[in-house]
Amino acid sequence: MKAIQLEEFDIDKLQLKEVVKPSPKQGEVLVRIKAVSLNYLDFLLASGNFYKDLPNLPYTPVSDGAGIIEELGEDVSGWKVGDRVAVQYVQNWTKGNFQKEYNTRVAWQTQGVLAEYVCLPTYGIVKAPSNLSFEEVSTLPIAAVTAWHALINQANLQIGQTVLTQGTGGVSIFALQLAKAAGAKVIATTSTKEKELKLLELGADEVINYKEHPKWHKEVLRLNGGQGVDITLDIAGTKTIEQSLLSLKENGFLATAGFISGSALPIDIHKHSINMSFIRIQGLATGSAESFSKMNRAIEINNIHPVIDKVYNMDEVRDAYKRIEKGDMVGKIVISI
Repeated sequence: MKAIQLEEFDIDKLQLKEVVKPSPKQGEVLVRIKAVSLNYLDFLLASGNFYKDLPNLPYTPVSDGAGIIEELGEDVSGWKVGDRVAVQYVQNWTKGNFQKEYNTRVAWQTQGVLAEYVCLPTYGIVKAPSNLSFEEVSTLPIAAVTAWHALINQANLQIGQTVLTQGTGGVSIFALQLAKAAGAKVIATTSTKEKELKLLELGADEVINYKEHPKWHKEVLRLNGGQGVDITLDIAGTKTIEQSLLSLKENGFLATAGFISGSALPIDIHKHSINMSFIRIQGLATGSAESFSKMNRAIEINNIHPVIDKVYNMDEVRDAYKRIEKGDMVGKIVISI
C-alpha cells in the first residue's frame, strides 16, 4: 500500500512510499483511509518543531482522517465492514472530563493516518456524519471537536449570546458555524476584504478587519452595544490574548485554543480586570469521542458543511504542508487518498 513517511523531520523530506498493509489485531479495525486534513500541529511535528518529544522514525504523519472499515479484528462489536468513520484524536478519551491518563494515547504519539490503510482501536473511531463527504469528515477530529467542546461543553453557549472568533482557520470557522446553529451572534476578525466577505457568507453578523483596527477589542465593544462578548476562542496566543481578554464582558469565557503567534500569554490580572470581571480562561484541546458523536449529530440535523480551502493529492503532500505553514487559508487543507 501507499503511505507518506518521514525518515527525518523536515517537510521537504515527506516521501510517498510503498509499505506493508497492516492487519487488525484484537479490538482493532482496518480502515481504508479516504481523506485526511492538516492542522498546524501536523506542520510542527513534520518540521521537527513540536514542543513535546517527537515520535519515532520512520513516521507516518497526520492525526485527522476519515474512511471506511474494511476488516474487523477479533472481539470487535458495534462496527461492521462498510461503516464510514472518523478518527478520534485523543483515542482513549471516550466520555466525561479529560483525565491525565488519556495523554498515553494521543494521535500524534502513534503512527498517523496519511496512508491508504491504517489499523485503529474501536475506541479510537466514531461514526461519520451521513451528510458529509470523506473530505469533509476528515476536517472534524481536531478543529471541529475543539470548537464544539469549547462552546457547548465548557462555555455552555446559550441562544442570544455573542461569540467572538479569530481569523479563518479551522477552529474559528467551525466555531462560527456551530455558534450560528446554536442561535448566537458572531463577531469575527480577519485581515482582508475577501475573507470578510467569506465570513459574512458563512453567517458572521459582524466582521472586523484587524489591520484597519489594530485595537480591535474597541471595535468589538462598539459593534456589541458597548458590551463585551460572552465567549471568545483565542487562536493566536501571545499576540492576541490581551485583546481577547479586553473583548469579554463580565463572567465571560475565553478558550485558549491555539498558539500560532507564540505560546507565552502576557496577562495582567488587574489591567485586564480578570478578578473583578470574573472572567474564566480555559485551556482546550479537542474533546471526547462522546462529544464528537454528539457534534456529528448536530452537523447532520443542521446540515453543516465544513469549509475546505483546498484538496491535494498524496503526491502533492509537500505543497499541502507549505500551505499550512503559510497560514493564509480559509478553512481546512485536505489530502485525498
